[in-house]
Amino acid sequence: MIASSARWRDALLLVVVLLGLWQALYWIVGGIGISSPLATLEHAARMLMDPRFLPHARESGLAFVQALALAIAIGLAIGLSLGASRLAGEVAEPVLVALYSIPKVTLYPVILLLFGVGMPAKVAFGAIHGIVPISLFAMNAVRNIAPVHLKTARVLKLSPAATASRVLLPAAMPEIATGLRVGFSLTLIGTLLGEMFGAQRGLGYLLMQAMSLHRIESILALTVLLVTFAAAANALLLALDRRLHGRVN
Repeated sequence: MIASSARWRDALLLVVVLLGLWQALYWIVGGIGISSPLATLEHAARMLMDPRFLPHARESGLAFVQALALAIAIGLAIGLSLGASRLAGEVAEPVLVALYSIPKVTLYPVILLLFGVGMPAKVAFGAIHGIVPISLFAMNAVRNIAPVHLKTARVLKLSPAATASRVLLPAAMPEIATGLRVGFSLTLIGTLLGEMFGAQRGLGYLLMQAMSLHRIESILALTVLLVTFAAAANALLLALDRRLHGRVN
Protein backbone atom coordinates (compact mmCIF):
# COMPACT_ATOMS: atom_id res chain seq x y z
CA MET A 1 0.00 0.00 0.00
CA ILE A 2 2.84 2.39 0.90
CA ALA A 3 4.70 1.59 -2.32
CA SER A 4 1.52 2.14 -4.36
CA SER A 5 0.92 5.52 -2.70
CA ALA A 6 4.53 6.52 -3.38
CA ARG A 7 4.15 5.62 -7.07
CA TRP A 8 0.97 7.69 -7.36
CA ARG A 9 2.66 10.61 -5.60
CA ASP A 10 5.67 10.40 -7.92
CA ALA A 11 3.43 10.23 -10.98
CA LEU A 12 1.44 13.27 -9.83
CA LEU A 13 4.65 15.17 -9.14
CA LEU A 14 5.93 14.33 -12.63
CA VAL A 15 2.70 15.62 -14.21
CA VAL A 16 2.91 18.87 -12.22
CA VAL A 17 6.56 19.39 -13.22
CA LEU A 18 5.79 18.73 -16.90
CA LEU A 19 2.85 21.15 -16.83
CA GLY A 20 5.07 23.77 -15.19
CA LEU A 21 7.76 23.36 -17.85
CA TRP A 22 5.09 23.49 -20.56
CA GLN A 23 3.69 26.76 -19.16
CA ALA A 24 7.18 28.24 -18.86
CA LEU A 25 7.91 27.29 -22.48
CA TYR A 26 4.66 28.95 -23.54
CA TRP A 27 5.68 32.17 -21.79
CA ILE A 28 9.05 32.08 -23.57
CA VAL A 29 7.92 31.07 -27.08
CA GLY A 30 4.45 32.58 -27.21
CA GLY A 31 1.27 31.44 -28.89
CA ILE A 32 2.81 31.20 -32.36
CA GLY A 33 4.90 28.13 -31.53
CA ILE A 34 2.94 26.49 -28.70
CA SER A 35 -0.33 26.86 -26.83
CA SER A 36 -0.68 27.03 -23.06
CA PRO A 37 -1.62 23.91 -21.05
CA LEU A 38 -5.00 25.38 -20.09
CA ALA A 39 -5.88 26.36 -23.65
CA THR A 40 -4.79 22.93 -24.89
CA LEU A 41 -6.90 21.09 -22.32
CA GLU A 42 -9.91 23.28 -23.13
CA HIS A 43 -9.45 22.55 -26.84
CA ALA A 44 -9.14 18.82 -26.09
CA ALA A 45 -12.41 18.95 -24.13
CA ARG A 46 -14.17 20.71 -27.03
CA MET A 47 -12.71 18.14 -29.41
CA LEU A 48 -14.08 15.26 -27.33
CA MET A 49 -17.54 16.88 -27.31
CA ASP A 50 -17.52 17.39 -31.08
CA PRO A 51 -19.64 14.65 -32.75
CA ARG A 52 -17.29 14.68 -35.75
CA PHE A 53 -14.41 13.50 -33.54
CA LEU A 54 -15.98 10.19 -32.46
CA PRO A 55 -15.85 8.47 -35.90
CA HIS A 56 -12.15 9.26 -36.15
CA ALA A 57 -11.47 7.93 -32.65
CA ARG A 58 -13.52 4.80 -33.40
CA GLU A 59 -11.61 4.24 -36.64
CA SER A 60 -8.24 4.50 -34.88
CA GLY A 61 -9.39 2.30 -32.01
CA LEU A 62 -10.63 -0.42 -34.33
CA ALA A 63 -7.44 -0.36 -36.40
CA PHE A 64 -5.26 -0.46 -33.28
CA VAL A 65 -7.15 -3.35 -31.67
CA GLN A 66 -6.87 -5.43 -34.84
CA ALA A 67 -3.18 -4.57 -35.28
CA LEU A 68 -2.41 -5.41 -31.65
CA ALA A 69 -4.28 -8.72 -31.86
CA LEU A 70 -2.30 -9.68 -34.98
CA ALA A 71 1.00 -8.56 -33.42
CA ILE A 72 0.35 -10.63 -30.28
CA ALA A 73 -0.81 -13.74 -32.13
CA ILE A 74 1.96 -13.74 -34.74
CA GLY A 75 4.64 -12.55 -32.32
CA LEU A 76 3.85 -15.23 -29.73
CA ALA A 77 3.67 -17.94 -32.39
CA ILE A 78 7.09 -16.98 -33.75
CA GLY A 79 8.67 -16.44 -30.35
CA LEU A 80 7.42 -19.64 -28.74
CA SER A 81 8.37 -21.71 -31.78
CA LEU A 82 11.90 -20.30 -32.00
CA GLY A 83 12.41 -20.37 -28.27
CA ALA A 84 11.54 -24.07 -28.06
CA SER A 85 14.41 -24.84 -30.45
CA ARG A 86 17.73 -23.38 -29.26
CA LEU A 87 19.39 -23.76 -32.66
CA ALA A 88 16.51 -22.10 -34.50
CA GLY A 89 16.46 -19.30 -31.95
CA GLU A 90 20.17 -18.60 -32.26
CA VAL A 91 19.88 -18.45 -36.04
CA ALA A 92 16.71 -16.36 -36.09
CA GLU A 93 17.57 -13.85 -33.35
CA PRO A 94 20.06 -11.79 -35.45
CA VAL A 95 17.53 -11.75 -38.28
CA LEU A 96 14.79 -10.47 -35.99
CA VAL A 97 17.07 -7.83 -34.51
CA ALA A 98 18.02 -6.69 -38.02
CA LEU A 99 14.34 -6.45 -38.99
CA TYR A 100 13.63 -4.53 -35.78
CA SER A 101 16.30 -1.96 -36.65
CA ILE A 102 14.83 -1.20 -40.10
CA PRO A 103 12.88 2.10 -40.16
CA LYS A 104 9.33 0.88 -40.70
CA VAL A 105 8.39 4.00 -42.66
CA THR A 106 10.50 2.70 -45.54
CA LEU A 107 8.18 -0.32 -45.74
CA TYR A 108 5.01 1.75 -46.03
CA PRO A 109 5.03 1.96 -49.86
CA VAL A 110 5.16 -1.85 -49.92
CA ILE A 111 2.26 -2.01 -47.46
CA LEU A 112 0.23 0.33 -49.67
CA LEU A 113 0.93 -1.79 -52.74
CA LEU A 114 -0.14 -4.96 -50.93
CA PHE A 115 -3.17 -3.67 -49.01
CA GLY A 116 -4.14 -0.39 -50.64
CA VAL A 117 -5.21 2.76 -48.81
CA GLY A 118 -7.56 2.16 -45.91
CA MET A 119 -8.07 -0.01 -42.85
CA PRO A 120 -6.03 -3.07 -43.99
CA ALA A 121 -2.93 -0.94 -44.59
CA LYS A 122 -3.21 0.73 -41.17
CA VAL A 123 -3.68 -2.62 -39.43
CA ALA A 124 -0.74 -4.19 -41.26
CA PHE A 125 1.55 -1.23 -40.63
CA GLY A 126 0.66 -1.19 -36.95
CA ALA A 127 1.13 -4.96 -36.60
CA ILE A 128 4.61 -5.03 -38.12
CA HIS A 129 5.78 -2.60 -35.45
CA GLY A 130 4.73 -4.93 -32.66
CA ILE A 131 5.47 -8.41 -34.03
CA VAL A 132 9.26 -8.35 -33.76
CA PRO A 133 9.60 -7.07 -30.15
CA ILE A 134 6.93 -9.48 -28.95
CA SER A 135 8.71 -12.31 -30.78
CA LEU A 136 12.07 -11.44 -29.25
CA PHE A 137 10.74 -11.23 -25.70
CA ALA A 138 8.74 -14.45 -26.08
CA MET A 139 11.71 -16.31 -27.60
CA ASN A 140 14.10 -15.25 -24.84
CA ALA A 141 11.48 -15.99 -22.19
CA VAL A 142 11.15 -19.58 -23.42
CA ARG A 143 14.92 -19.98 -23.72
CA ASN A 144 15.33 -18.88 -20.08
CA ILE A 145 12.84 -21.43 -18.73
CA ALA A 146 14.36 -23.84 -16.23
CA PRO A 147 15.19 -27.15 -17.99
CA VAL A 148 13.28 -29.08 -15.34
CA HIS A 149 9.98 -27.84 -16.80
CA LEU A 150 10.75 -29.23 -20.24
CA LYS A 151 12.04 -32.49 -18.77
CA THR A 152 8.79 -32.87 -16.84
CA ALA A 153 6.80 -32.30 -20.03
CA ARG A 154 8.80 -35.01 -21.80
CA VAL A 155 8.31 -37.41 -18.89
CA LEU A 156 4.58 -36.78 -19.01
CA LYS A 157 4.70 -37.32 -22.81
CA LEU A 158 2.89 -34.07 -23.55
CA SER A 159 2.31 -33.16 -27.18
CA PRO A 160 4.05 -30.06 -28.57
CA ALA A 161 0.79 -28.11 -28.37
CA ALA A 162 0.17 -29.21 -24.78
CA THR A 163 3.76 -28.42 -23.83
CA ALA A 164 3.41 -24.93 -25.29
CA SER A 165 0.06 -24.17 -23.62
CA ARG A 166 0.63 -25.89 -20.24
CA VAL A 167 4.37 -25.48 -19.67
CA LEU A 168 6.08 -22.94 -21.91
CA LEU A 169 3.46 -20.20 -21.91
CA PRO A 170 2.77 -20.10 -18.12
CA ALA A 171 6.48 -20.26 -17.23
CA ALA A 172 7.41 -17.58 -19.75
CA MET A 173 4.44 -15.30 -19.05
CA PRO A 174 6.30 -12.69 -16.90
CA GLU A 175 8.81 -11.97 -19.67
CA ILE A 176 6.09 -12.17 -22.31
CA ALA A 177 4.10 -9.53 -20.39
CA THR A 178 7.07 -7.18 -20.67
CA GLY A 179 7.20 -7.81 -24.42
CA LEU A 180 3.48 -7.14 -24.72
CA ARG A 181 3.96 -3.78 -23.00
CA VAL A 182 6.66 -2.81 -25.50
CA GLY A 183 4.64 -4.21 -28.41
CA PHE A 184 1.56 -2.27 -27.29
CA SER A 185 3.36 1.08 -27.52
CA LEU A 186 5.03 0.33 -30.85
CA THR A 187 1.81 -0.99 -32.39
CA LEU A 188 0.01 2.19 -31.37
CA ILE A 189 2.76 4.29 -32.96
CA GLY A 190 2.63 2.20 -36.13
CA THR A 191 -1.13 2.50 -36.42
CA LEU A 192 -1.02 6.28 -36.03
CA LEU A 193 1.80 6.56 -38.57
CA GLY A 194 -0.25 4.50 -40.99
CA GLU A 195 -3.14 6.92 -40.59
CA MET A 196 -0.88 9.93 -41.03
CA PHE A 197 0.53 8.82 -44.37
CA GLY A 198 -2.29 6.95 -46.05
CA ALA A 199 -5.78 7.38 -44.60
CA GLN A 200 -8.80 9.65 -44.79
CA ARG A 201 -10.03 9.00 -41.26
CA GLY A 202 -8.54 8.43 -37.83
CA LEU A 203 -6.61 10.34 -35.19
CA GLY A 204 -3.40 10.12 -37.19
CA TYR A 205 -5.20 11.69 -40.15
CA LEU A 206 -6.50 14.50 -37.91
CA LEU A 207 -3.01 15.05 -36.55
CA MET A 208 -1.48 15.29 -40.02
CA GLN A 209 -4.27 17.63 -41.13
CA ALA A 210 -3.68 19.89 -38.12
CA MET A 211 0.06 19.91 -38.84
CA SER A 212 -0.46 20.88 -42.48
CA LEU A 213 -2.73 23.77 -41.43
CA HIS A 214 -0.45 24.75 -38.50
CA ARG A 215 -3.23 24.42 -35.94
CA ILE A 216 -1.10 24.39 -32.80
CA GLU A 217 -3.95 23.84 -30.33
CA SER A 218 -5.30 20.88 -32.32
CA ILE A 219 -1.85 19.30 -32.61
CA LEU A 220 -1.19 19.56 -28.88
CA ALA A 221 -4.74 18.54 -27.92
CA LEU A 222 -4.51 15.36 -30.01
CA THR A 223 -1.05 14.68 -28.60
CA VAL A 224 -2.33 15.06 -25.03
CA LEU A 225 -5.24 12.71 -25.69
CA LEU A 226 -2.99 10.07 -27.24
CA VAL A 227 -0.36 10.37 -24.49
CA THR A 228 -3.06 10.09 -21.82
CA PHE A 229 -4.46 6.93 -23.40
CA ALA A 230 -1.00 5.38 -23.86
CA ALA A 231 0.07 6.27 -20.32
CA ALA A 232 -3.10 4.81 -18.78
CA ALA A 233 -2.84 1.58 -20.78
CA ASN A 234 0.87 1.24 -20.03
CA ALA A 235 0.21 1.78 -16.32
CA LEU A 236 -2.21 -1.17 -16.36
CA LEU A 237 0.23 -3.33 -18.31
CA LEU A 238 3.06 -2.34 -15.97
CA ALA A 239 0.95 -3.33 -12.96
CA LEU A 240 0.29 -6.72 -14.59
CA ASP A 241 3.99 -7.05 -15.39
CA ARG A 242 4.99 -6.37 -11.77
CA ARG A 243 2.37 -8.77 -10.45
CA LEU A 244 3.58 -11.59 -12.69
CA HIS A 245 7.23 -10.96 -11.84
CA GLY A 246 6.29 -10.80 -8.17
CA ARG A 247 4.70 -14.25 -8.36
CA VAL A 248 7.84 -15.66 -9.94
CA ASN A 249 10.11 -14.05 -7.35
